[in-house]
Amino acid sequence: MSDIGASRLSPWVITEGLAGLQAQALGLAEAAGLSPQARVLKPAAPWKWIAAKFWPNPLAAVADAVKAPLPGLAIGCGGMAGAVLAALRRPSTRVVQVQNPRMDIRRFDLLIANRHDELTGPNVFVIRTALHRVTQQRLLAAAAAWRDRFAAYRRPLVAVLLGGSNGRYRLDRDAGAKLAADLAAMVRRDKVGIVVTPSRRTDPAVTAQLRAALAPIGGWVWDGAGENPYFGMLALADMIIVTQDSVSMISEASATTAPVLFVPLPGRSHRQALFLKTMMEENRIRAFAGRFTQWPVAPLNDTPMAAAEMRHRLGL
Repeated sequence: MSDIGASRLSPWVITEGLAGLQAQALGLAEAAGLSPQARVLKPAAPWKWIAAKFWPNPLAAVADAVKAPLPGLAIGCGGMAGAVLAALRRPSTRVVQVQNPRMDIRRFDLLIANRHDELTGPNVFVIRTALHRVTQQRLLAAAAAWRDRFAAYRRPLVAVLLGGSNGRYRLDRDAGAKLAADLAAMVRRDKVGIVVTPSRRTDPAVTAQLRAALAPIGGWVWDGAGENPYFGMLALADMIIVTQDSVSMISEASATTAPVLFVPLPGRSHRQALFLKTMMEENRIRAFAGRFTQWPVAPLNDTPMAAAEMRHRLGL
């Protein structure tokens, strides 16, 4: 194997360090059987205040993260990563961008784009779900690790994954109050157990609303202390509820064997609407209407397919 070929097996994964972006790029690399090295972009002033697509020299703006020797393959996710990948590209360094980079797609060897990105081209591979790190092996391990800890909660067990306000949708106190009331009513009517995890974007006031509504009736809301229960919840839930703001969490939940319901929120997003439409047409998700709901489902996960396509196109 050539030095370039060997270095492609240990690619750089380039992101701004945000968990959602990093999980997508790492998930793609891992699904391809590669051993990625995470590189976090931390631009210096004044570039941290300027959109990356306007940087005259992207590699100089994030010099600490892209020190030589350069890899044979770099995978990035997000707009900042796109600008850096385009600058890194050369015959000895192939670059793969996850998500629409909002720049000339000819500057990349391969783009992995969601259907709702509405991006086409000879170097574009289109998928239905966001890329992620949920695998059957991880779910089996998480089920074993968390089964005893969740044994105290009534079955069927409902897992609730909370996102947060993001400029397109609002998960504020009003939306939180409605969700808390709907979940509490479901627990009482349908005799289910319930476990909830907030994310970094969840307003603490919303988390408190759900805890106040659910704790008295046997529900559990993670307080952020100790081991993260996220994968355990995915692995053990009989139904998963996700707030509609998060494409990533809906995609991760859909990689399990549990039915997935999304919580409608105030706001509007054309891209999000297209994503939800695709997933509903696949009969993988439905809107949450306040009741425990079951229907036959199978895991839907396009990450392995995207990884296989990347290996094929780049000769990995």
